[in-house]
Amino acid sequence: MSLDEIVGQEHITETLSKALKSGRISHAYLFTGPRGVGKTSIARILAHEINGLPYDETQNHLDIIEIDAASNNGVEDVRDLREKVYVAPAEAKYKVYIIDEVHMLSKAAFNALLKTLEEPPAHVVFILATTEAHKLPETIVSRTQRFIFRPIDPAKAAAHLKTIAKQEKITVADDAIDLIVEHGSGSFRDSISLLDQLASSGGKVGLDDVQAMLGIAPAAAIDALLMSISEEQTATDVYKQLGQLFDQGFQPANIAKQLAAAVRTRLIRGDGATQAQLELLAALLDVPVSHDPEAHLEIVLLRASSPPAASTGSSSPRPAAVATRATETAVLVASEPNKTVKHKTAVAKTPPTPDGEVIQDVILPAEAELATDMTPPATSGTVMHAANWQQVLNVLKKQHNTLYGIVRMAQPDFTAPGKLTLAFNFAFHQKRANEAKNRQAISNAIVTVAGSAVEVVCVHDADATPPKSQVVAAVMPVAAASENNVDSLASISNIFGGGELLKSE
Repeated sequence: MSLDEIVGQEHITETLSKALKSGRISHAYLFTGPRGVGKTSIARILAHEINGLPYDETQNHLDIIEIDAASNNGVEDVRDLREKVYVAPAEAKYKVYIIDEVHMLSKAAFNALLKTLEEPPAHVVFILATTEAHKLPETIVSRTQRFIFRPIDPAKAAAHLKTIAKQEKITVADDAIDLIVEHGSGSFRDSISLLDQLASSGGKVGLDDVQAMLGIAPAAAIDALLMSISEEQTATDVYKQLGQLFDQGFQPANIAKQLAAAVRTRLIRGDGATQAQLELLAALLDVPVSHDPEAHLEIVLLRASSPPAASTGSSSPRPAAVATRATETAVLVASEPNKTVKHKTAVAKTPPTPDGEVIQDVILPAEAELATDMTPPATSGTVMHAANWQQVLNVLKKQHNTLYGIVRMAQPDFTAPGKLTLAFNFAFHQKRANEAKNRQAISNAIVTVAGSAVEVVCVHDADATPPKSQVVAAVMPVAAASENNVDSLASISNIFGGGELLKSE
């Protein structure tokens, strides 16, 4: 093999070939660029052509020495090299040192190498190769001829892979070749390695074989998921599709990359590009590097499928908004032992619900004052109620945003005293929430809101759905309470530390 046979780096091989023909040989070359684009291969071929030797990758030459800087990066290794460079070549005209991944050398080793590069023997040539040129000292770079390698052009890579497949008698579909090249991301080495791996299975290599090998979801499934988001279908529908992909073994990082590629293609084509699509693309690009890619992807798709509602311009508040304000008023007021907390006339008036039911007023603690009577607090045990569930979610959102996105999809059950049961529609949500650290985080949020802990149980229920209006449900226990309902009022007192219930007129 010669420099003329190299594919994809013609801007380098042509320059080197002309230099060799004119006899202009540098004492040091620096090859930089991404992995798998031919830096080491061209270095070996160049080392042979400098000495006028034919290149055979199966044979080693005594005067061509390869050094792996990753495992020989100490100053002692370079000092040993400095001593040997002054020894004349055994057979060839030049002694060529190829130092791969040269950026791995230590600072002391670079200093030792610098002296040799400044005053090299006439019979020595250095070829340095690295994927991280920014880590090299400028003093080293300035004493070399630098050649910057580029990622291989996809069309050239595909043509070369077809040539290899024909030589090796491998039958590969064109769309499979294209996917292999796309996966290689400009790296010949990665593409050839994947082709060799697929060929070992025997038979014709198709697109499905490559997708299965790479763990890539079918394009139809990705398009369907994007369609669900763009049509603003319910979060449940989106999660069902995502759950099916997870169940089939597709990794969240790969799914996010495919979604990002599809969104990017739409943006480039100008197919209804919107700010929402730009935000979705930016969020998807963060998924593979996330601490928890699966949960991160779920949150990204949840937000994308539930855009903020547009303002209607009406002065009358929506029922959900009214209920939200009502819930915000239902805050805890801590009581001191043997004292009852009473509230002044800070009461939030709420309009009837869409069903015509009037929700009772909720007491505001903003101007609470201590009463003089000495009523002992209730001691029946901690009971979790829907009245402060939204506040628990708010605490989770501030402290554990990813966990909040999962827990908010649960159907809470407060019927058992001292116990909170969270039913999840999807098994992977239940599994995530049921992790010890996550159940502890939920329990800590409850303690923050209610002042005492409850047992948190996470279960899987295919029929479970989050409350359509958790906020309205949150105030209903208060509305249902009455002077005659002592047990319910006592339970509320345990949570809120004592209080006074005012009826609507």
